[in-house]
Amino acid sequence: MLTHPANGDSRLSLWLRVREFAVPPSMIETAGLRRATGDWAGACAAAGVDVDLDLQTAARAYGRELAALVRADLRRLAPDLLRWHMPRIAPTGVLRPGLTVPLARYEVSGEHAGDDDLGDIASHSVYLVVRTAPAWADAGQRMSLALWDGSRSAVGERRHPHPRPSRRYRLDLHRHLWDARRSDELRVRSGADAGPGAGPPSPYEEAPRRAVDRWAAEAGILLRAEGRDSGRVRVRLGGRRQVVLDVPAGGGAASAAPGMPPSAVRGLPTLPDAATWVPPDLELLRAGLIEAGRLHPLVASALVSGHRPAGPAPAADPPGRPRPVDCRGVRHRIGLSDGVLTPLDHSPAEIRREELLVALGGPPLPCLQAIDDAHRRPDCLTGVRERLDHGDTAGALAVVEGLLGPGAALRDGALRDALESAARRRIAYGLYRADLYGPGPGRVLPGKDRPRGRRARPRHSHDL
Repeated sequence: MLTHPANGDSRLSLWLRVREFAVPPSMIETAGLRRATGDWAGACAAAGVDVDLDLQTAARAYGRELAALVRADLRRLAPDLLRWHMPRIAPTGVLRPGLTVPLARYEVSGEHAGDDDLGDIASHSVYLVVRTAPAWADAGQRMSLALWDGSRSAVGERRHPHPRPSRRYRLDLHRHLWDARRSDELRVRSGADAGPGAGPPSPYEEAPRRAVDRWAAEAGILLRAEGRDSGRVRVRLGGRRQVVLDVPAGGGAASAAPGMPPSAVRGLPTLPDAATWVPPDLELLRAGLIEAGRLHPLVASALVSGHRPAGPAPAADPPGRPRPVDCRGVRHRIGLSDGVLTPLDHSPAEIRREELLVALGGPPLPCLQAIDDAHRRPDCLTGVRERLDHGDTAGALAVVEGLLGPGAALRDGALRDALESAARRRIAYGLYRADLYGPGPGRVLPGKDRPRGRRARPRHSHDL
Protein backbone atom coordinates (compact mmCIF):
# COMPACT_ATOMS: atom_id res chain seq x y z
CA MET A 1 0.00 0.00 0.00
CA LEU A 2 2.97 2.34 0.50
CA THR A 3 4.49 1.77 -2.93
CA HIS A 4 2.11 3.87 -4.99
CA PRO A 5 2.05 6.97 -2.73
CA ALA A 6 5.84 6.90 -2.51
CA ASN A 7 6.20 6.66 -6.26
CA GLY A 8 3.54 9.30 -6.78
CA ASP A 9 5.25 11.75 -4.43
CA SER A 10 8.57 11.10 -6.16
CA ARG A 11 7.05 11.80 -9.57
CA LEU A 12 5.38 15.02 -8.45
CA SER A 13 8.59 16.13 -6.76
CA LEU A 14 10.42 15.61 -10.04
CA TRP A 15 7.78 17.61 -11.92
CA LEU A 16 8.21 20.43 -9.41
CA ARG A 17 11.90 20.61 -10.30
CA VAL A 18 11.04 20.49 -14.00
CA ARG A 19 8.63 23.38 -13.59
CA GLU A 20 11.26 25.37 -11.71
CA PHE A 21 14.19 24.89 -14.08
CA ALA A 22 13.10 23.60 -17.50
CA VAL A 23 11.33 26.75 -18.80
CA PRO A 24 12.71 29.72 -16.84
CA PRO A 25 10.58 32.86 -16.44
CA SER A 26 13.09 34.89 -18.44
CA MET A 27 12.52 32.59 -21.44
CA ILE A 28 8.73 32.87 -21.11
CA GLU A 29 8.88 36.67 -20.85
CA THR A 30 11.28 37.19 -23.78
CA ALA A 31 9.52 34.72 -26.06
CA GLY A 32 6.14 36.25 -25.20
CA LEU A 33 7.30 39.79 -25.98
CA ARG A 34 8.75 38.76 -29.34
CA ARG A 35 5.65 36.75 -30.23
CA ALA A 36 3.43 39.73 -29.38
CA THR A 37 5.29 41.83 -31.98
CA GLY A 38 4.87 39.14 -34.65
CA ASP A 39 8.50 38.02 -34.50
CA TRP A 40 7.90 34.26 -34.43
CA ALA A 41 11.51 33.50 -35.37
CA GLY A 42 12.76 35.65 -32.49
CA ALA A 43 10.37 33.89 -30.11
CA CYS A 44 11.78 30.54 -31.25
CA ALA A 45 15.33 31.77 -30.69
CA ALA A 46 14.43 32.92 -27.16
CA ALA A 47 12.89 29.49 -26.40
CA GLY A 48 15.86 27.49 -27.69
CA VAL A 49 14.17 26.33 -30.91
CA ASP A 50 16.21 26.15 -34.13
CA VAL A 51 14.26 26.85 -37.33
CA ASP A 52 15.00 24.36 -40.12
CA LEU A 53 12.38 25.56 -42.59
CA ASP A 54 12.11 28.29 -45.18
CA LEU A 55 8.72 29.60 -46.19
CA GLN A 56 9.83 30.62 -49.69
CA THR A 57 11.13 27.13 -50.33
CA ALA A 58 7.87 25.70 -48.96
CA ALA A 59 5.86 27.92 -51.33
CA ARG A 60 7.83 26.65 -54.32
CA ALA A 61 7.56 23.02 -53.22
CA TYR A 62 3.96 22.87 -51.98
CA GLY A 63 2.26 26.02 -53.22
CA ARG A 64 1.56 29.44 -51.77
CA GLU A 65 -1.64 28.41 -50.02
CA LEU A 66 0.10 25.78 -47.92
CA ALA A 67 2.98 28.17 -47.17
CA ALA A 68 0.43 30.74 -45.98
CA LEU A 69 -1.10 28.17 -43.62
CA VAL A 70 2.34 27.34 -42.23
CA ARG A 71 3.12 31.03 -41.75
CA ALA A 72 -0.16 31.55 -39.87
CA ASP A 73 0.60 28.62 -37.55
CA LEU A 74 4.12 29.90 -36.90
CA ARG A 75 2.67 33.25 -35.83
CA ARG A 76 0.37 31.45 -33.41
CA LEU A 77 3.15 29.22 -32.09
CA ALA A 78 4.21 29.89 -28.50
CA PRO A 79 7.55 28.02 -28.44
CA ASP A 80 7.90 28.44 -24.69
CA LEU A 81 4.45 26.86 -24.22
CA LEU A 82 5.48 24.05 -26.56
CA ARG A 83 8.63 23.42 -24.52
CA TRP A 84 6.50 23.43 -21.36
CA HIS A 85 4.34 20.58 -22.71
CA MET A 86 6.94 18.48 -24.55
CA PRO A 87 7.35 14.85 -23.37
CA ARG A 88 10.01 14.33 -20.71
CA ILE A 89 11.77 11.39 -19.13
CA ALA A 90 12.80 10.39 -15.63
CA PRO A 91 15.02 10.48 -13.64
CA THR A 92 16.34 13.82 -14.94
CA GLY A 93 13.17 15.42 -16.29
CA VAL A 94 14.88 16.42 -19.55
CA LEU A 95 13.17 16.40 -22.93
CA ARG A 96 12.49 12.95 -24.30
CA PRO A 97 15.31 12.58 -26.86
CA GLY A 98 15.09 11.52 -30.47
CA LEU A 99 11.45 12.54 -31.02
CA THR A 100 9.73 13.98 -34.07
CA VAL A 101 6.45 15.46 -32.85
CA PRO A 102 3.87 16.64 -35.42
CA LEU A 103 2.31 20.01 -34.63
CA ALA A 104 0.07 20.51 -37.67
CA ARG A 105 -0.91 18.60 -40.80
CA TYR A 106 -1.48 20.15 -44.22
CA GLU A 107 -3.07 18.35 -47.15
CA VAL A 108 -1.23 18.57 -50.47
CA SER A 109 -1.84 17.34 -54.00
CA GLY A 110 -0.78 13.86 -55.03
CA GLU A 111 2.32 15.05 -56.86
CA HIS A 112 3.87 16.01 -53.50
CA ALA A 113 2.76 12.91 -51.59
CA GLY A 114 5.25 10.53 -50.09
CA ASP A 115 5.15 6.77 -50.52
CA ASP A 116 5.97 5.55 -47.01
CA ASP A 117 3.59 3.51 -44.84
CA LEU A 118 3.27 5.69 -41.76
CA GLY A 119 0.38 4.10 -39.88
CA ASP A 120 -1.63 6.93 -38.27
CA ILE A 121 0.30 9.57 -40.20
CA ALA A 122 -1.13 10.10 -43.68
CA SER A 123 1.53 9.88 -46.39
CA HIS A 124 -0.17 12.49 -48.62
CA SER A 125 0.33 15.27 -46.10
CA VAL A 126 3.00 17.75 -45.11
CA TYR A 127 3.64 18.15 -41.39
CA LEU A 128 5.00 20.95 -39.30
CA VAL A 129 7.15 19.03 -36.82
CA VAL A 130 9.35 19.76 -33.85
CA ARG A 131 12.33 17.51 -33.17
CA THR A 132 14.42 16.81 -30.09
CA ALA A 133 18.05 15.81 -30.46
CA PRO A 134 19.25 12.26 -29.73
CA ALA A 135 20.43 11.61 -26.19
CA TRP A 136 24.13 11.90 -27.03
CA ALA A 137 23.60 15.42 -28.42
CA ASP A 138 20.90 16.80 -26.10
CA ALA A 139 23.12 19.33 -24.31
CA GLY A 140 21.33 22.66 -24.22
CA GLN A 141 17.95 20.92 -24.59
CA ARG A 142 17.37 22.62 -27.92
CA MET A 143 14.61 21.68 -30.33
CA SER A 144 14.18 22.28 -34.07
CA LEU A 145 11.22 23.13 -36.31
CA ALA A 146 10.92 21.65 -39.80
CA LEU A 147 8.50 20.61 -42.51
CA TRP A 148 8.26 16.89 -43.29
CA ASP A 149 6.61 15.35 -46.34
CA GLY A 150 7.97 11.79 -46.22
CA SER A 151 10.74 12.39 -48.73
CA ARG A 152 14.27 11.27 -48.02
CA SER A 153 15.57 14.77 -48.68
CA ALA A 154 13.56 16.39 -45.88
CA VAL A 155 15.55 18.54 -43.48
CA GLY A 156 16.82 16.45 -40.58
CA GLU A 157 16.02 13.15 -42.33
CA ARG A 158 19.62 11.94 -42.36
CA ARG A 159 20.91 13.06 -39.00
CA HIS A 160 17.85 12.37 -36.82
CA PRO A 161 17.33 8.84 -35.43
CA HIS A 162 13.51 9.00 -35.84
CA PRO A 163 12.70 11.61 -38.52
CA ARG A 164 9.13 10.42 -39.15
CA PRO A 165 6.30 11.98 -37.12
CA SER A 166 5.62 9.95 -34.00
CA ARG A 167 2.33 8.07 -33.72
CA ARG A 168 2.33 8.23 -29.92
CA TYR A 169 3.73 11.70 -29.26
CA ARG A 170 1.74 13.98 -31.52
CA LEU A 171 0.39 17.46 -30.87
CA ASP A 172 -1.44 18.07 -34.14
CA LEU A 173 -4.60 16.98 -32.30
CA HIS A 174 -3.66 19.06 -29.23
CA ARG A 175 -3.02 22.53 -30.59
CA HIS A 176 -3.86 24.04 -27.22
CA LEU A 177 -0.47 22.78 -26.01
CA TRP A 178 1.44 25.07 -28.40
CA ASP A 179 -1.02 27.49 -30.02
CA ALA A 180 -1.27 30.64 -27.90
CA ARG A 181 -4.74 31.47 -29.26
CA ARG A 182 -6.20 28.11 -28.22
CA SER A 183 -4.47 27.60 -24.87
CA ASP A 184 -7.78 28.13 -23.02
CA GLU A 185 -8.95 24.74 -24.38
CA LEU A 186 -6.56 23.08 -21.91
CA ARG A 187 -9.16 23.20 -19.14
CA VAL A 188 -11.69 21.08 -21.02
CA ARG A 189 -9.20 18.79 -22.74
CA SER A 190 -7.39 18.03 -19.46
CA GLY A 191 -10.59 17.10 -17.62
CA ALA A 192 -10.00 19.77 -14.97
CA ASP A 193 -13.74 20.30 -14.45
CA ALA A 194 -14.37 16.58 -13.93
CA GLY A 195 -12.52 16.48 -10.61
CA PRO A 196 -9.85 14.04 -9.44
CA GLY A 197 -12.30 11.27 -8.59
CA ALA A 198 -14.18 11.09 -11.90
CA GLY A 199 -13.68 8.25 -14.34
CA PRO A 200 -15.10 4.94 -15.45
CA PRO A 201 -15.11 1.89 -13.21
CA SER A 202 -12.99 -1.26 -13.55
CA PRO A 203 -10.75 -2.19 -15.29
CA TYR A 204 -9.19 1.30 -15.17
CA GLU A 205 -9.86 2.41 -11.60
CA GLU A 206 -6.40 1.29 -10.45
CA ALA A 207 -4.79 4.00 -12.62
CA PRO A 208 -5.18 7.39 -10.91
CA ARG A 209 -2.61 9.11 -13.15
CA ARG A 210 -4.48 8.19 -16.32
CA ALA A 211 -7.10 10.49 -17.79
CA VAL A 212 -9.57 7.65 -18.21
CA ASP A 213 -12.58 9.98 -18.03
CA ARG A 214 -11.30 11.66 -21.22
CA TRP A 215 -10.28 8.58 -23.19
CA ALA A 216 -13.57 8.14 -25.05
CA ALA A 217 -13.78 11.80 -26.11
CA GLU A 218 -10.12 11.94 -27.10
CA ALA A 219 -10.42 8.65 -29.01
CA GLY A 220 -13.35 10.17 -30.92
CA ILE A 221 -11.21 13.19 -31.86
CA LEU A 222 -8.47 10.84 -33.08
CA LEU A 223 -10.85 8.75 -35.19
CA ARG A 224 -12.48 11.80 -36.77
CA ALA A 225 -9.05 13.12 -37.72
CA GLU A 226 -8.54 9.83 -39.55
CA GLY A 227 -11.86 10.21 -41.35
CA ARG A 228 -13.81 7.71 -39.22
CA ASP A 229 -16.69 8.05 -36.76
CA SER A 230 -16.15 4.78 -34.88
CA GLY A 231 -13.60 2.04 -34.43
CA ARG A 232 -10.93 0.73 -32.12
CA VAL A 233 -8.11 2.75 -30.59
CA ARG A 234 -4.98 1.54 -28.86
CA VAL A 235 -4.02 3.17 -25.54
CA ARG A 236 -0.39 2.66 -24.53
CA LEU A 237 0.17 2.71 -20.78
CA GLY A 238 3.92 2.18 -20.59
CA GLY A 239 5.82 -0.86 -19.41
CA ARG A 240 4.53 -2.79 -22.47
CA ARG A 241 1.00 -2.44 -21.15
CA GLN A 242 -1.85 -1.34 -23.37
CA VAL A 243 -5.61 -1.52 -23.74
CA VAL A 244 -7.87 -1.38 -26.78
CA LEU A 245 -10.97 0.81 -26.69
CA ASP A 246 -14.01 0.12 -28.86
CA VAL A 247 -15.50 3.54 -29.67
CA PRO A 248 -19.07 3.45 -31.05
CA ALA A 249 -20.50 6.00 -33.45
CA GLY A 250 -22.50 8.92 -32.09
CA GLY A 251 -20.36 9.55 -29.00
CA GLY A 252 -21.54 6.55 -27.00
CA ALA A 253 -19.62 5.10 -24.08
CA ALA A 254 -16.38 3.37 -25.07
CA SER A 255 -15.68 -0.13 -23.83
CA ALA A 256 -12.66 -2.38 -23.62
CA ALA A 257 -12.32 -4.47 -26.76
CA PRO A 258 -11.74 -8.24 -26.50
CA GLY A 259 -8.28 -9.68 -27.00
CA MET A 260 -6.65 -9.09 -30.37
CA PRO A 261 -3.48 -10.44 -32.00
CA PRO A 262 -0.45 -8.18 -31.34
CA SER A 263 0.00 -7.54 -35.06
CA ALA A 264 -3.57 -6.27 -35.32
CA VAL A 265 -3.19 -4.05 -32.23
CA ARG A 266 -0.07 -2.40 -33.62
CA GLY A 267 -1.99 -1.33 -36.70
CA LEU A 268 -4.70 0.49 -34.72
CA PRO A 269 -4.73 4.27 -34.29
CA THR A 270 -2.82 5.15 -31.12
CA LEU A 271 -4.26 7.57 -28.56
CA PRO A 272 -1.73 10.43 -28.26
CA ASP A 273 0.27 10.43 -25.06
CA ALA A 274 -1.03 13.90 -24.21
CA ALA A 275 -4.55 12.43 -24.00
CA THR A 276 -3.57 9.32 -22.03
CA TRP A 277 -2.37 10.89 -18.79
CA VAL A 278 -3.57 13.60 -16.42
CA PRO A 279 -1.42 16.69 -17.11
CA PRO A 280 1.25 17.09 -14.40
CA ASP A 281 0.27 20.72 -13.80
CA LEU A 282 -3.25 19.62 -12.89
CA GLU A 283 -1.85 16.97 -10.55
CA LEU A 284 0.43 19.50 -8.86
CA LEU A 285 -2.44 21.96 -8.40
CA ARG A 286 -4.76 19.30 -6.98
CA ALA A 287 -2.04 18.14 -4.57
CA GLY A 288 -1.45 21.72 -3.41
CA LEU A 289 2.24 21.51 -4.35
CA ILE A 290 2.37 24.49 -6.69
CA GLU A 291 0.75 27.89 -6.96
CA ALA A 292 -0.76 29.19 -10.16
CA GLY A 293 1.83 31.96 -10.30
CA ARG A 294 4.60 29.39 -10.79
CA LEU A 295 2.94 27.89 -13.87
CA HIS A 296 3.25 29.14 -17.42
CA PRO A 297 0.89 32.15 -17.65
CA LEU A 298 -1.20 30.57 -20.42
CA VAL A 299 -1.47 27.31 -18.47
CA ALA A 300 -2.41 29.07 -15.24
CA SER A 301 -5.10 31.14 -16.99
CA ALA A 302 -6.63 27.97 -18.43
CA LEU A 303 -6.52 25.74 -15.34
CA VAL A 304 -7.25 28.24 -12.56
CA SER A 305 -10.51 30.13 -12.85
CA GLY A 306 -10.12 33.85 -12.39
CA HIS A 307 -6.34 33.74 -12.45
CA ARG A 308 -4.66 36.88 -13.69
CA PRO A 309 -0.97 37.06 -14.56
CA ALA A 310 1.06 38.54 -11.74
CA GLY A 311 2.89 41.80 -12.12
CA PRO A 312 6.65 42.16 -12.25
CA ALA A 313 8.50 40.15 -9.63
CA PRO A 314 9.88 42.13 -6.70
CA ALA A 315 13.47 43.19 -7.03
CA ALA A 316 15.86 40.57 -5.76
CA ASP A 317 18.67 41.25 -3.36
CA PRO A 318 21.68 42.66 -5.19
CA PRO A 319 24.23 39.98 -6.13
CA GLY A 320 27.24 39.66 -3.90
CA ARG A 321 25.49 40.86 -0.77
CA PRO A 322 27.96 40.42 2.14
CA ARG A 323 27.56 37.18 4.07
CA PRO A 324 28.58 36.72 7.70
CA VAL A 325 31.34 34.28 8.73
CA ASP A 326 32.46 33.31 12.24
CA CYS A 327 36.19 33.93 11.97
CA ARG A 328 38.14 32.93 15.10
CA GLY A 329 35.52 34.25 17.46
CA VAL A 330 34.79 37.43 15.50
CA ARG A 331 31.89 38.11 13.12
CA HIS A 332 33.37 38.92 9.70
CA ARG A 333 31.92 39.38 6.21
CA ILE A 334 32.74 38.05 2.77
CA GLY A 335 31.38 39.74 -0.34
CA LEU A 336 32.15 41.01 -3.82
CA SER A 337 34.96 43.48 -4.27
CA ASP A 338 36.02 44.45 -7.81
CA GLY A 339 33.92 41.56 -9.13
CA VAL A 340 35.54 38.86 -6.95
CA LEU A 341 34.40 37.20 -3.71
CA THR A 342 36.75 38.59 -1.06
CA PRO A 343 37.15 38.76 2.75
CA LEU A 344 35.99 42.27 3.56
CA ASP A 345 37.39 42.52 7.07
CA HIS A 346 41.00 41.44 6.44
CA SER A 347 43.78 43.57 5.02
CA PRO A 348 45.61 42.46 1.85
CA ALA A 349 48.78 41.85 3.87
CA GLU A 350 46.92 39.61 6.33
CA ILE A 351 45.34 37.64 3.50
CA ARG A 352 48.73 37.08 1.84
CA ARG A 353 50.21 35.92 5.14
CA GLU A 354 47.35 33.48 5.76
CA GLU A 355 47.59 32.09 2.22
CA LEU A 356 51.29 31.45 2.74
CA LEU A 357 50.58 29.64 6.01
CA VAL A 358 48.02 27.43 4.22
CA ALA A 359 50.58 26.63 1.51
CA LEU A 360 52.97 25.50 4.27
CA GLY A 361 50.32 23.21 5.75
CA GLY A 362 48.73 25.47 8.34
CA PRO A 363 44.99 25.74 9.09
CA PRO A 364 43.10 28.07 6.74
CA LEU A 365 41.56 31.30 7.91
CA PRO A 366 37.78 30.71 8.27
CA CYS A 367 36.98 33.56 5.85
CA LEU A 368 39.30 32.08 3.23
CA GLN A 369 37.87 28.62 3.90
CA ALA A 370 34.34 29.92 3.28
CA ILE A 371 35.44 31.42 -0.06
CA ASP A 372 37.15 28.18 -1.06
CA ASP A 373 34.01 26.21 -0.20
CA ALA A 374 31.94 28.62 -2.33
CA HIS A 375 34.20 27.80 -5.28
CA ARG A 376 34.45 24.05 -4.78
CA ARG A 377 31.29 22.98 -2.92
CA PRO A 378 28.72 25.79 -3.11
CA ASP A 379 25.23 25.38 -1.67
CA CYS A 380 23.83 26.35 -5.08
CA LEU A 381 25.60 23.50 -6.91
CA THR A 382 22.44 21.40 -7.26
CA GLY A 383 20.52 24.32 -8.74
CA VAL A 384 23.37 25.10 -11.15
CA ARG A 385 23.45 21.49 -12.33
CA GLU A 386 19.67 21.42 -12.79
CA ARG A 387 19.81 24.59 -14.90
CA LEU A 388 22.64 23.19 -17.02
CA ASP A 389 20.79 19.89 -17.52
CA HIS A 390 17.76 21.79 -18.81
CA GLY A 391 19.81 24.06 -21.07
CA ASP A 392 19.54 27.25 -19.01
CA THR A 393 23.21 28.17 -19.29
CA ALA A 394 22.53 31.87 -18.80
CA GLY A 395 20.61 31.16 -15.58
CA ALA A 396 23.39 28.90 -14.28
CA LEU A 397 26.06 31.52 -14.98
CA ALA A 398 23.92 34.20 -13.31
CA VAL A 399 23.77 32.08 -10.15
CA VAL A 400 27.55 31.55 -10.21
CA GLU A 401 28.28 35.23 -10.82
CA GLY A 402 25.89 36.22 -8.05
CA LEU A 403 27.81 33.94 -5.69
CA LEU A 404 31.43 34.45 -6.74
CA GLY A 405 31.32 37.63 -8.79
CA PRO A 406 31.66 38.14 -12.54
CA GLY A 407 35.44 38.49 -12.32
CA ALA A 408 36.13 35.31 -10.36
CA ALA A 409 38.38 32.59 -11.76
CA LEU A 410 36.85 29.23 -10.83
CA ARG A 411 39.04 26.91 -8.80
CA ASP A 412 39.19 23.16 -9.26
CA GLY A 413 36.12 21.46 -7.85
CA ALA A 414 32.60 20.24 -8.53
CA LEU A 415 31.32 23.63 -9.72
CA ARG A 416 34.04 24.05 -12.34
CA ASP A 417 33.63 20.43 -13.44
CA ALA A 418 29.88 20.93 -13.97
CA LEU A 419 30.39 24.04 -16.13
CA GLU A 420 33.19 22.48 -18.17
CA SER A 421 31.18 19.31 -18.74
CA ALA A 422 28.21 21.34 -20.01
CA ALA A 423 30.50 23.23 -22.41
CA ARG A 424 31.97 19.98 -23.78
CA ARG A 425 28.52 18.48 -24.29
CA ARG A 426 27.44 21.51 -26.31
CA ILE A 427 30.15 20.60 -28.82
CA ALA A 428 28.38 17.29 -29.46
CA TYR A 429 25.18 19.18 -30.27
CA GLY A 430 27.07 21.39 -32.73
CA LEU A 431 28.48 18.30 -34.45
CA TYR A 432 24.98 16.83 -34.63
CA ARG A 433 23.51 20.00 -36.15
CA ALA A 434 26.32 20.15 -38.71
CA ASP A 435 25.89 16.44 -39.52
CA LEU A 436 29.58 15.86 -38.72
CA TYR A 437 29.22 13.00 -36.24
CA GLY A 438 29.30 9.31 -37.19
CA PRO A 439 30.88 7.23 -39.95
CA GLY A 440 31.65 8.93 -43.22
CA PRO A 441 34.32 11.14 -44.80
CA GLY A 442 35.17 14.22 -42.78
CA ARG A 443 33.10 13.20 -39.76
CA VAL A 444 34.08 12.86 -36.12
CA LEU A 445 34.22 9.20 -35.09
CA PRO A 446 33.25 7.92 -31.63
CA GLY A 447 36.19 8.01 -29.23
CA LYS A 448 36.90 7.47 -25.58
CA ASP A 449 34.90 10.51 -24.43
CA ARG A 450 32.30 10.43 -27.20
CA PRO A 451 29.13 8.38 -27.51
CA ARG A 452 29.62 5.06 -29.28
CA GLY A 453 26.22 4.79 -30.84
CA ARG A 454 23.09 6.65 -31.89
CA ARG A 455 20.74 5.35 -29.22
CA ALA A 456 17.89 7.83 -29.02
CA ARG A 457 17.42 7.49 -25.27
CA PRO A 458 19.29 5.97 -22.31
CA ARG A 459 18.23 2.49 -21.28
CA HIS A 460 17.45 3.57 -17.72
CA SER A 461 15.16 6.48 -18.60
CA HIS A 462 11.38 6.28 -18.65
CA ASP A 463 8.42 8.57 -19.19
CA LEU A 464 7.34 10.98 -16.50
